[in-house]
Amino acid sequence: MSCMANRVLIIGLGLIGGSLAKALKKKHFVNVVVGYDRNLDELQQGIDLGIIDEGCSDFSSAVKTADIIVLAVPVKATEAVLFDIKPYLQPHTVITDVGSTKGNVIVAAQNVFGSVPRNFIPGHPIAGSEKSGVAAADDTLFVKHKVILTPLPDSDKSATRLIARMWQSTGAEVLQMAIERHDEVLAATSHLPHLLAFSLVDTLAKEQDSTEIFRYAAGGFRDFTRIAASDPTMWHDVCLANKKQILDQIDNFTAGLASLRRAIVDGDSQSMLGVFTRAKSAREHFNKMLSGTAYSQTHHNLQVTFHIRSAGPLQGRISVSGDKSMSHRAIVLGALAEGVTNINGFLESEDSLATVQAFRDMGVVIEGPHQGAVKIYGVGLHGLYPPPGPLYLGNSGTSMRLLSGLLAAQKFDTELLGDRSLSKRPMERVAEPLREMGASINTSENGSAPVYISGGQQLSAINYQMPVASAQVKSALLLAGLYAQGVTQIKQSAITRDHTERMLKNFGVELTTQNSVVSIASGQILRATNLDIPADISSAAFFIVAAAINPGSDLVIEQVGVNPSRSGILDIMKMMGADLTLENPMTLNGEPVADVHVRYTPLKAITIPEELVSVAIDEFPVIFVAAAAATGVTCLTGVGELRYKESDRIEAMQQGLLRMGINVVVEGDNILITGGELQGANISSYDDHRVTMAFAVAGTIAKDEVRIEACSHVATSFPEFIEVAQKAGIRIHKEETNVSS
Repeated sequence: MSCMANRVLIIGLGLIGGSLAKALKKKHFVNVVVGYDRNLDELQQGIDLGIIDEGCSDFSSAVKTADIIVLAVPVKATEAVLFDIKPYLQPHTVITDVGSTKGNVIVAAQNVFGSVPRNFIPGHPIAGSEKSGVAAADDTLFVKHKVILTPLPDSDKSATRLIARMWQSTGAEVLQMAIERHDEVLAATSHLPHLLAFSLVDTLAKEQDSTEIFRYAAGGFRDFTRIAASDPTMWHDVCLANKKQILDQIDNFTAGLASLRRAIVDGDSQSMLGVFTRAKSAREHFNKMLSGTAYSQTHHNLQVTFHIRSAGPLQGRISVSGDKSMSHRAIVLGALAEGVTNINGFLESEDSLATVQAFRDMGVVIEGPHQGAVKIYGVGLHGLYPPPGPLYLGNSGTSMRLLSGLLAAQKFDTELLGDRSLSKRPMERVAEPLREMGASINTSENGSAPVYISGGQQLSAINYQMPVASAQVKSALLLAGLYAQGVTQIKQSAITRDHTERMLKNFGVELTTQNSVVSIASGQILRATNLDIPADISSAAFFIVAAAINPGSDLVIEQVGVNPSRSGILDIMKMMGADLTLENPMTLNGEPVADVHVRYTPLKAITIPEELVSVAIDEFPVIFVAAAAATGVTCLTGVGELRYKESDRIEAMQQGLLRMGINVVVEGDNILITGGELQGANISSYDDHRVTMAFAVAGTIAKDEVRIEACSHVATSFPEFIEVAQKAGIRIHKEETNVSS
């Protein structure tokens, strides 16, 4: 990384200040790191260890020449330090801090300056160690840790970006949060646990047999009380600085502990188990979030197996997850827009979170997701920064293909990596047209990931005839077209989903669609907007088919996106005789949305029109199941694209249905499925989320239990599948077993 500041002054060379200085020097973020500390021995040690370039014993010259000043001092010392440096501050100098409470920092700034300077950007790195002092400085301390910035509404945006870049250069993940919310969250997640650890150790130390207690303490006690070795003076200051929020959290905890105590006194097993099971479930959820920097990784040590028994009728109203395709695109376009984009209904799945993490790695500040809400601080078309390393995209082909188009136009080099499954999927179909535009892009020997992109190439517009109908390739070329000189034209061989085109228009981009040709001109600016993402029709499809094949079913799936370029599943099911209606139609951000109401009626076999293949390509695994439940022989053709998804879905569905007693004949891309009575079986998921969920639907009408192995990949698109299925009336549960890594 090239230097982004000439001189940084770090006031306070403790663990945090020293580690930041060391990291900034190693990453060449700054030319000169200057240190100040009241302890002259610490200051000299910082120089001797090469942690800082220069030391200063007074503020006059150091403050006057600093581009950035970092206050790495105890929170109660903030006001005094600000008062001391005030006479020497220059208009361009950006100030930040590292305090774990922010409300008192703002008050300190107001007391000294009258109002908070626009160049003062409060910050808080969530990192630490029991060690202290400059000798403990660790340049990796912030890697994969979060740093929370709490700028005020009128804070200077360029100053905020500079401080964000500073922390990102250390390997940290930078988030933004309102000051009040920061102090509430930290009181619950950091301050309260520390105080509990201090209190527990203090309480046990007062016992007469405390020596024996500590001698035989188990690992759990050591782990929980480790943080009681932290600096007592610092925690004294934190308690005073964040008094109200900490007391609120102590009250909450005390109430919860009292409730558990009552359950123990009364022998109330149900209440005790309720506390323990809820806590275990919550902790497992936290582990998923914490297993990666911002998205959970699918290659963990749990083997997930689904067990399904015949369901009976599906009834009531359900909601499924937000649309995966739109979630990806909302992140991409929000990051490239100028201004702040707010998203509701975002799908918090492995795949879409991989896209979030990729843009965080390229310097985009993204808040959330939290219950489907995401806030993106767009950097504009030319505001992305080089990522600190390869971009790991897990199992997400959408992420890899869309990013290939975008990154081909950037000034920096990138490498795109995926998991074992993604690394087998074809990437030349997007790399080849990008090369025609002038991109320097290479794939592995078999034309798949890793994808290597050399930056700094000037792209030129092309007229491209797509040989294979692919919305991902089309979207990648549209993104590249935003940067290419001229007007890029893409002719589709068949209709593909048009979410990118619709969403680009929401961001103020002009493009035309005439017949099957989409055209986009370069040089356009994306303007931030607010987006509401409807439910994913691909996720809804499993319940549409399940209700259609289970006698007595009467099910409503709410607020589903029914974009004509995605609604092939609805057309095919109607052709098969399904009782399916769309209710409460509306439009969200240019996307048609409706409640899908499905009632059971016997299905009949059909010949599926080839023109419907491209608008139902992701739903074909569960369409195979509908065909297996229909009377007669269903004919499919032109579905060869299914062989290049997360698995060879034709092979996966044929083998699974054969195991369940259904005759499936495959001759090239022509498939004949003879409906019949489904049997119980052990099924392989082929590590494919849609294959897994399709066979879960098949299990609802099987004579005996259906057992599906290797189901963890369902999290890539529909993390709440089990819960939604159970609510709808499907008899399904998952079994998790530990396996060796």
